[in-house]
Amino acid sequence: MKQPHNARASKQTMLQPSPPLLPDRTEPIRHARELVLGERVPALQGLVAPWIERSWQRCLAAGHRPEQPLDFDAVSPAQARAAAEGNRRLAAAARPVLERVAQALAHTRYFAILTNAQGVVVDAHGAIDRSDRRALLVTRTGTDLSERRVGTTAIGAALFEQQPVWLHRAEHFFADTGAYSCAGAPLRGADGQLAGMLDLTGIDVAERPELQHLAAQAARSIDNALVLAVPHALALRLSWPGALPGGDSDGLLGLDGDGLLVAANPAARAMLALAPQGAAVHADALFAMPHAHLVDAALQGRPFDVPLWSGLRIWAQADAAPRREASPAPLPLKTVEDALIRQAVDAARGNVALAARRLGISRATVYRKLGQR
Repeated sequence: MKQPHNARASKQTMLQPSPPLLPDRTEPIRHARELVLGERVPALQGLVAPWIERSWQRCLAAGHRPEQPLDFDAVSPAQARAAAEGNRRLAAAARPVLERVAQALAHTRYFAILTNAQGVVVDAHGAIDRSDRRALLVTRTGTDLSERRVGTTAIGAALFEQQPVWLHRAEHFFADTGAYSCAGAPLRGADGQLAGMLDLTGIDVAERPELQHLAAQAARSIDNALVLAVPHALALRLSWPGALPGGDSDGLLGLDGDGLLVAANPAARAMLALAPQGAAVHADALFAMPHAHLVDAALQGRPFDVPLWSGLRIWAQADAAPRREASPAPLPLKTVEDALIRQAVDAARGNVALAARRLGISRATVYRKLGQR
């Protein structure tokens, strides 16, 4: 007997899986804020993560109060331009990863923010609701989102703690940032130093702590892109026996034509016990195999066994073709002009006349440029 359409639809609805319900953390977070921010107790016992409590205590020590209005820095066109110019290599290395992350976030109302090592916004990607001022405030290139400026956030925490974090609503220090939920992970440059931070943010959204894993994984991809962006003669992927090279979790290092190390990701530094920066290191000091033999083996294009001076052995494989030094392609003038005008209008909170005065152009020009988008 044929089922009525409504009955079939009802059955399909019943079979539709529902997302798992997370515990409501509103009350524990509220209680933690009452205790720590009210300075009733010097420490908590598991109500919030220890790093959140440490950040709250730093904010209190700096003289901040949760209820004070938070004034996000107004970003001038010159500041925005300086932030973009000063971080072009970071933004270029991260852009393909940010685009993939934006696809993963497409139906969640979260978006991605890239900052430099000081917490200044360099780029943003994803479903950013530009009609929501709260979204505009945190995605403007040049905006300072460090802990010093905006209190406890995933951005400030990841930069300070230098580990992936998750932060939900009232776990932010200031009441004015209580609508945000954020995951964050630090980025490492080819020299091993802190290079910036990746943040995944939503506004008035459901808690998604699994985004901490996505942020950490995407950060590894950006770390690797920063290594490969350094000019090198040979890039090697490293892995321990049992896991052949070929993924973002590989150790990745770059050697110049003389065999000197010019770049390495965090995994390679951990595998080879390398300190950040430091004196130049030659491949012969890393591997118990002459550099010439290492190059010959890599040119075969297959994974090969490499001995270390410690007696351990690892697998290595050559990465793609060497990267040569190249100047980043300049952005088209129209793209730069449009971005500066858009940011000026955002900074003026939609006041076109004020934005035009700050830019030194007519309101008609601003309207015309905005209409061309």
